Amino acid sequence: MVGHQNRSRLVAVAASLLTAGCGGVLDPVGPVGAQEKQILLNSTTIMLAIVIPVILATIAFAWWFRAGNRKATYTPNWDYSGRIELVVWAIPAMTVILLGGIAWIGSHDLDPAKPLPSAAKPLRVEVVSLDWKWLFIYPDQGIATVNELVVPTNTPVNFRLTSATVWNVFFVPQFGTMIYTMPGMATRLNLQADQPGVYQGQSSHYSGDGFSGMRFKVHAVPPERFSAWASGARSSGAMLDGRAYSELAKQSSYVKPVTYSGVAPGLFDAVVKMTAPAPELPHEGHPTADVSPRSKS
Repeated sequence: MVGHQNRSRLVAVAASLLTAGCGGVLDPVGPVGAQEKQILLNSTTIMLAIVIPVILATIAFAWWFRAGNRKATYTPNWDYSGRIELVVWAIPAMTVILLGGIAWIGSHDLDPAKPLPSAAKPLRVEVVSLDWKWLFIYPDQGIATVNELVVPTNTPVNFRLTSATVWNVFFVPQFGTMIYTMPGMATRLNLQADQPGVYQGQSSHYSGDGFSGMRFKVHAVPPERFSAWASGARSSGAMLDGRAYSELAKQSSYVKPVTYSGVAPGLFDAVVKMTAPAPELPHEGHPTADVSPRSKS
């Protein structure tokens, strides 16, 4: 029975490793994610050009210089070869240069703040990380959502991000490029989805008790469907004013998606300047089940 359970666990681990790239960074749906995947593959190929020959050479040396091989030359006083030194230093040096070049060029080409080339007008989204949920404000549409991000396909999305509490990291694996959200400042990020679908977004930085529930879904839809969704959102839902924001900012986790039909002007800038209405937070004690309920899934 124990052996069967161990085999089952090994199969489960192997299956998770084989499917790790599905729906993640190895399955990009936009130009940024695609370029980052190519950098990952190129870097891996370059490193394998050293790793594989070293492994093969280690096996070959161990086999050739085994105790029973009378053809192997025994030279106990040998200590230097210029040719060997050239090989063992030149190849790693060239590898480091190649990897450094890839990282240098990629870092500039994929600068998060660099606008993406496109004929379509970028969609502006302001992102606020809270305990433990994500607030998305659409300043041009005058609406906001919680733990749900809707974007049009084939359209660049210009994000401004900040945090109302501690440091956090915004990450949609299939879009590419995770970026920090920090209190008192705003960072910028440009992404794009070229394929319609529903994608997983998450926090990639531990931020406390409710961190595991700080996830959201990204709906990439055709532009006409996005316009219809935005129009529908403006006609229903509550207003995200100072009082509603103060209530929203209270600690909670596994929060269901919410849509606001309007947003108080300048709310995002107020969060950046740390002048937004602050909730009454507990100063001592431990989080309760109401604050951080466990996921039912």
